[in-house]
Formats: sequence, C-alpha cells, structure tokens
Amino acid sequence: NDSIVAGGGAIEMELSKYLRDYSRTIPGKQQLLIGAYAKALEVIPRQLCDNAGFDATNILNKLRAKHAQGGMWYGVDVNNEDIADNFQACVWEPSIVRINALTAASEAAPSRTLALLSMAQRHLLAEEEVVVDHMPTNLHPSPVMSWAEPLD
Repeated sequence: NDSIVAGGGAIEMELSKYLRDYSRTIPGKQQLLIGAYAKALEVIPRQLCDNAGFDATNILNKLRAKHAQGGMWYGVDVNNEDIADNFQACVWEPSIVRINALTAASEAAPSRTLALLSMAQRHLLAEEEVVVDHMPTNLHPSPVMSWAEPLD
C-alpha cells in the first residue's frame, strides 16, 4: 500500500471529531459508546504531548478547535510546542499502519466498536482525495508512492 496520512495524532483527532459528530445523531447508550471511543482516540496526541513535556490539555483544545474548522491534517508540533498542518510539515505515516493499529486496538472490543471503526475508515478513505490538494508544493512524489490511490 502506498497512501499516507498526516502523523502527530492528526488522523486520530480527525477520526475522533468524525465519531463525536456522528454520536450526536443517534440516541441512547450507543451515543455514549461512540463518544467514549472518540475520546479514546485522543490518547495518541495526548501521549505525544506528555512525552514532549507539553500541556496536553491546551494542545488538545487547539487541535479540537482546528479540526472543527476543517483542519483535518493538524496534529501535535513537537518542535514548536504547538499544533501544525502535519501533512504540509511532512510528518507522515503510511495509511495502512494507522488502519492496522486502529484495527488491532479495537479487536478486543465489542462488534459494535468494530463497526464504528469500519465507518471511520470509510470516512478516512473518502477524505483521501484531499491528500492531493494538501500535498506540499515543494515536494515531488516518489515514483514508488501514489498520493491519491485509495486503500483496498
């Protein structure tokens, strides 16, 4: 697989936002389950902040606000103790690594959670076309990498 996503907790924050928004559309206990899963996704950027010695609460609040405004590639900027468009900053991860990590983390969870993960993955794939629009202009894709090929 040769597609990428922004690192630094950006994709986890985007999936968290997507699931929180979705949870507000359904009633009952399922809403709580989805909200809890969305919150659990924020552990990755929080841990990055903790490891770097940053105020995680402040950084996560900035990330939530930026993702609410459509900044889907914003993640933790460990060089400047802030947030940044990590796709533009060339902080990348292979999409398959993120998908496998999320799948592995969810395997022990109930099947409903796995269905949510699948839905979140479809959201990620639907947004993948944005990758081409956000690719830094000063870089040239390697012949090995294809920036816009969807995951199978």
